[in-house]
Amino acid sequence: MTERGRCMIDILRDRFFANPARHTGVEWEDVEARLRQSPEVLDVLRRMEESGGEPDTIGFPIGAGGLVFCDCSAESPAGRRSLCYDDAALLKRKNNPPAGSAVRQAREMGVELMPETLYRRLQELGEFDLKTSSWIATPDGIRQKGGALFCERRYGRVFTFHNGADSYYTVRGWRGWFSVP
Repeated sequence: MTERGRCMIDILRDRFFANPARHTGVEWEDVEARLRQSPEVLDVLRRMEESGGEPDTIGFPIGAGGLVFCDCSAESPAGRRSLCYDDAALLKRKNNPPAGSAVRQAREMGVELMPETLYRRLQELGEFDLKTSSWIATPDGIRQKGGALFCERRYGRVFTFHNGADSYYTVRGWRGWFSVP
């Protein structure tokens, strides 16, 4: 294992023990074993960390027992804001285009945008996006009509909104997730 990999495991271990409510019933030894079996996963987690995502496992099983990691930063990751939803929206944006798109950044990072169900699950484990908002995976039917979805937490509730996919704001980013077998 590389020095960078060991450093990432140390960061994840500290975060795991600092936030036990995020992963009730999950043992650190199991998490570490899964990470050591898949060193490429540590590169994905490092990219999430470097862009401000503060990844952690939320122990939300998907399919055959995969362990879910997602962005757990208090606000939408600072290194992933001011982006339109996807590349189609970016191409449509003729005036003042943003630097990129959320979907492309997620793909390049090796993660996916959170679906609404996972975003709401994360919000059950803490309070996130109190001052920012996050693009989420948008159903094709909405996207085909030019829209995209984002979520935020205000007034003690989680809200899902829509906007033109080509819109972008300094306080809107995106949250990613992936599953480790």
